Amino acid sequence: MLIDLHTHSRRSDGTDSPTELVENAARAGLDVVALTDHDAMTGWDEAQAAADRVGITLVKGLEISCRHQYRGVHLLGYEPDPTYAPLLDELERVLGGRQDRLPKTIARLQDLGIPITEADVLAVSGDAAATGRPHVADALIARGVVATRDEAFERYLMPGRPAYVDRYAADLENMIGLLVAAGGRPVIAHPWTRQSRKVLTAEVIAGLVDVGLVGLEVDHNDHDADTRTRLRAIAGELDLVVTGSSDYHGTGKIGYDLGVNTTAPEQAARLLEDRVALFR
Repeated sequence: MLIDLHTHSRRSDGTDSPTELVENAARAGLDVVALTDHDAMTGWDEAQAAADRVGITLVKGLEISCRHQYRGVHLLGYEPDPTYAPLLDELERVLGGRQDRLPKTIARLQDLGIPITEADVLAVSGDAAATGRPHVADALIARGVVATRDEAFERYLMPGRPAYVDRYAADLENMIGLLVAAGGRPVIAHPWTRQSRKVLTAEVIAGLVDVGLVGLEVDHNDHDADTRTRLRAIAGELDLVVTGSSDYHGTGKIGYDLGVNTTAPEQAARLLEDRVALFR
């Protein structure tokens, strides 16, 4: 059984619609796929309809932008109640932070002499729940300023670059608690990449278990073999679920193909318990 628990559709910063994502997952031979768009659950219904049609199991999730000790950490939440008001309220604040950042980012790019407008970005963001930096990158590609999203981030959009603008992100411990209260299962995404590696020590992860953390995404393209070994050891010591996934974004993230990393069936069963019928 092939299980991929981290993918993105066009409802956040992927390039596939939820339907296309599920269809592509089935073509890739996956039995189970999780849709985990950034800070939003708007693609779930469309993805479920596609999953029912093609005969694949859909796990409903999301990836939430959080902060811990002033560093960014991404948190995956699986199968939370989509009507739980406190969770929805906090997600609305996070999405609002994304939206509020856009005009400031555009202004900084214009100050650099780049002829880009908000309309350019909205033209490529489509039906995304919120417009983020990847959409700005796509607009820069369309303008011929850069060739790829990676180049856009490296030159302009990542922390320390001239068009980077900070935004609101949820407190990590509080968000873990909100997910648990909503019946969800929180897992830290790619814990030792980007900013999160600087703050997610073994001791910090142990403390997060106390507030409801249930898993670590260990097998991810951004983790080398040594990192995976060390994270797997921490997960074993803390009795955390170990997941693996692609972090698929369609053509928006090259080399992160569906199923490139997968989650062992016994680990998925621990994570999801009776929330989805993994074994038909």
